[in-house]
Amino acid sequence: MKVLFWYCDRFAWTPTLKTLDQVPDSQPDEFTDTVVAFVHVEPKDLETGSSAETKLLKNAKWLARKWDVEKILLHSFTHLAREKADPGRAKALLDRAEARLSKAGYQASQTAYGYFNDLSMEARGHPLARIFKEF
Repeated sequence: MKVLFWYCDRFAWTPTLKTLDQVPDSQPDEFTDTVVAFVHVEPKDLETGSSAETKLLKNAKWLARKWDVEKILLHSFTHLAREKADPGRAKALLDRAEARLSKAGYQASQTAYGYFNDLSMEARGHPLARIFKEF
């Protein structure tokens, strides 16, 4: 798994091009004061015993604590590596991660999955506003 974390004062998206027929229709949305995780799920992340999902959560929560925010947004971003996980299984991993973050008290959500989205973001020029991790 590869993840590019951003702290955003504002992050908005508009679904523009559906890439997976089986996903539901989606609407534009916007978050403020949020940690956004651009997540690339790889096939190895779905293997039994992989710790990638847990590491994703720990890093997202760490960054949210650093910025003193309760919102964490997961954004599927399959452009950080060559190998990509099966879309259905990758979505299941993101759904589990969202549920675990919510159970831990965060306002967790996801951008429109299975779409190319128009993105609009405002991110601070700060060392903790952009962090890359590979698990």
